[in-house]
Amino acid sequence: MRVITSIDDAVAAVGSPLGVSDWLRIDQSRIDAFAAATGDHQWIHVDPQRAAAESPYGTAIAHGLLTLSLIPDLSKQCFVVDNAKMGINYGLNKVRFVAPVAAGARVRVRSELALVDQISSSTVHLTVQHTVEVEGSEKPAAVALMIGRYVF
Repeated sequence: MRVITSIDDAVAAVGSPLGVSDWLRIDQSRIDAFAAATGDHQWIHVDPQRAAAESPYGTAIAHGLLTLSLIPDLSKQCFVVDNAKMGINYGLNKVRFVAPVAAGARVRVRSELALVDQISSSTVHLTVQHTVEVEGSEKPAAVALMIGRYVF
C-alpha cells in the first residue's frame, strides 16, 4: 500500500504502482442488491437460470456499474492520501468494461498513479488507473481512470 502525504509526494509517485487489493467475491446476492438499488433488473444479471440457458456467458454476470462502484472501497487497500484536509471523487476520464464478472467470481483492484494535476498551491487532482482483475482471467473486468481531488 502506498501512502501519499503531500503534493510533492504525489508528483514523485506518478507512474508508480500504488498497490493491489484483496480478492472480493461477487455473489448473486450482491448483484441482486445492486439491481434493487439501481432499478437495473436486466435478466442477464438477476435471472441465473435464464442466463445459464440464453446468455453467451452461460451464467449471470455482475453489472458493469457494480464492478465500477467497487473501486473506491477496494482501492483503500491500495493507497491512502494522508494529511489532506479533504478528498472527494472528482470524476472519471475513461472507463472500459473489458470482460464480464460472473456471479461467484472474485475480483480485486490494481491501482497505479497515472497523472497529477496541481490545481492550486493546496489542491491537486490525482488520476489513478484502476484495473479490476478477475481471478483466473487474463482479461480484466474493467479499467477506469478515476480522478480524486485532494486539498492539503
